[in-house]
Amino acid sequence: MKSTKFFSTGVLVIALLAIAPAMKAQSASQSELQKKIEKYIRHIYAFGPEVKLVILEPKDSEIAELLVTNVELTSGEGHDTAKMYVSKDGKYLFRGDVSDMSKDPLSETSAKLDLKNAPSVGSPAAPVTVVEFADFECPVCRQLHEQLRTLLPNYPQVKFYFKDFPIEQIHPWAKTAAVAGRCAYQQNPKSFWKLYDAFYDGQELISAANVWVKAVDFAGQAGLDEAAFKSCLASPEAAAAIDASVTNAKTLEVTSTPTVFVNGRRVVGADAGTIERYIKFELADKKAVTATAAKP
Repeated sequence: MKSTKFFSTGVLVIALLAIAPAMKAQSASQSELQKKIEKYIRHIYAFGPEVKLVILEPKDSEIAELLVTNVELTSGEGHDTAKMYVSKDGKYLFRGDVSDMSKDPLSETSAKLDLKNAPSVGSPAAPVTVVEFADFECPVCRQLHEQLRTLLPNYPQVKFYFKDFPIEQIHPWAKTAAVAGRCAYQQNPKSFWKLYDAFYDGQELISAANVWVKAVDFAGQAGLDEAAFKSCLASPEAAAAIDASVTNAKTLEVTSTPTVFVNGRRVVGADAGTIERYIKFELADKKAVTATAAKP
């Protein structure tokens, strides 16, 4: 998946993968502020007419003096997006994240994760929750899959959830694979993980033309009932479950795959090192809290 990375900075992580949402159509009647922002960005980054910029209408942000907008960019096959803040007088523009230190953003993020009926492995009492939004056709997701195979067995204190985020604009067989995984899960939750491995391990051999056949083959190898599996593949219910997962991802402002949340901490890309660092931090923090509570 391609990314333009035009907006990449130290405070804003722009994924190395293309963003999931389709670019929204530019309004024919931009406000003067939108025009000013676009003109400034084109000037700073030397964007010619071949680069499409969509400046969403600035709206009130969490800070009274600032408005917030999303800037979306398309250049050839590359896509990028950035959240930007602009002062209400139109003088200052900056990009990044704003943190309200009176709140716990990690808890707020975790609360937005809809984990009901999401495939999972690990103890329900695990102190660390790792949630991955991924796409079975995404090559970087495959890299992370291989890394997690080695990493997660070392941490029995982790419960791992998988959430679908197929990026259909550039991955033509991703949603069919996601639906197949959902059908396997509905028939036998443990069988989901067999298809999960099969799609990633066989990624280079799968295409839009053969994904249905491959999915049925994987289901057979997993011991699933073939007739029931095929019926599920064609059902609107299974596709709706995938759409619900994508909607949940957008609520969390997930724009690329893989995106992982470790007790609410976001990790973008195949970055097992950061995932492990977050796991270790959470385990050490839980241990310290328990030790403090045990003191007389």
